[in-house]
Amino acid sequence: MWRKASAAALLALAVGYFYHGSPELPEQILQYISLPNFQLSSQSENSQNSLEQVIAAAWETLITLPSRQWGKVAVGVNACVDVVVSGVGLLQALAVDPGAGLNHEVLHSKEDLKEAFIHYMERGAAAERFFSDKEAFHRIARAAAEYPGAKLYVGGNAALIGQKLATYPDLMVLLCGPVGPKLHEMLDEQIVVPPESLQQMDEFHLILEYKAGEQWGSTQAPQANRFIFSHDVSNGEMSSLETFVASLDEFQPDLVVLSGLHMMEGQGRELWEERLKEAVSAISDIPKDIPIHLELASMTDKDYMNSIMHEVMPIVSSIGLNEQELLFLSQAGDGPHADLASWKGIPDTGRVSDILLWILEQHGRSDPSSEADLTRIHFHTLAYHILVTVDGYWGNQAAAVMAGARVASSQSCGLQTVDVSKVELKAPLEFHSSHSEPREKLSLNPAQPVTVWRRGNVTFHLTPVLVCKQPLRTVGLGDAISAEGLVYSELKTQQPF
Repeated sequence: MWRKASAAALLALAVGYFYHGSPELPEQILQYISLPNFQLSSQSENSQNSLEQVIAAAWETLITLPSRQWGKVAVGVNACVDVVVSGVGLLQALAVDPGAGLNHEVLHSKEDLKEAFIHYMERGAAAERFFSDKEAFHRIARAAAEYPGAKLYVGGNAALIGQKLATYPDLMVLLCGPVGPKLHEMLDEQIVVPPESLQQMDEFHLILEYKAGEQWGSTQAPQANRFIFSHDVSNGEMSSLETFVASLDEFQPDLVVLSGLHMMEGQGRELWEERLKEAVSAISDIPKDIPIHLELASMTDKDYMNSIMHEVMPIVSSIGLNEQELLFLSQAGDGPHADLASWKGIPDTGRVSDILLWILEQHGRSDPSSEADLTRIHFHTLAYHILVTVDGYWGNQAAAVMAGARVASSQSCGLQTVDVSKVELKAPLEFHSSHSEPREKLSLNPAQPVTVWRRGNVTFHLTPVLVCKQPLRTVGLGDAISAEGLVYSELKTQQPF
């Protein structure tokens, strides 16, 4: 016995000694050790794998379409062509030399583009900017589209949501937005584009990617990210909105999906204030018996977000948003946890739940006497999704939230179905219904992977996401999640909007 103890002690001393010289060494040594205690990590890994398998299998069994499905969905109004290209490669092709980074709110030239790109590349941060010079932008866009390895994709929230909805053969989809010849060619043939939406030139958004550790001159990227810029006046002014609303009379949709409000933020306060009033007027013209889903996107102007919260949210039935948009919304409206600068790691479920409830109480119809239409919020973050609804308005929400998580797990890996070897569970197995008392302690059951709780007359459905270990493409993932969640949602007929 003492010999075994001495051997273990000597081994521990040896590992500790070598660790100072080579931190990787203990891992190398442990590969050759077969003592039971050293097997714990692999056992834990196997058990983790089984959780992913259980959840994926449960999704396949439990996700079912509602008894009453949408026949026609109208989607608008932001659409473009995304050109994804190596940022450093494109700038070199444009004969631009590396130099110092400098932030620009608006880009006016190739030099501005270079400086803003370097500014964000050295921080490993994402950014999106407007390029003011139309001719210069189109020259850069042509160079980007012809650059070796450049990839062209359908872009814009509305077009991406339309593409996802069009994968359901029984669903008729109308897309209104600035649709040029290239985008029209790339769209699913099932999508109907009204003639008024067709234009001679495409709206291009250039997405300049860089990899972790990539170097240009003295600049090195600490992590992979992208810099997006465009000269997109049509989407920036939501110029297709009135055409979109006018086309609904003939199309007669069961559901309207609206996106692109975030694009107006870059137009400046005077323009967005005026245009938002016109947008509210146009949305108000949509018949009250047709539910409207609003897809939000990243914004930085608190006044603009506040205006959307007070003027637009109460006249839509449903919204979709991620963790950054949720926190910014609370900060703009001085809501719960507005003092948080940003989320640390996986957003705390209790805090998320508090903000979601606050939105429905302040801008929705959680109070039966309220005149607001908002009764549903689809929240998504990397590790989990929550669908929250006011009781009595929506059905099949457990299946809907699982369907959104399933598409996040498969699409981010570039697959049609979930491959459990390529994903991992990151959601907490235990969490709380609120950040403050009184609160309920909740847990996740992998065999029934939807946790349900209620706060007053509001019901929360949470499901984990099986996170792709090596994501191939995350652009448009939020749009796919919201689209899938809507396909599996059912509006209860006894409650007219």
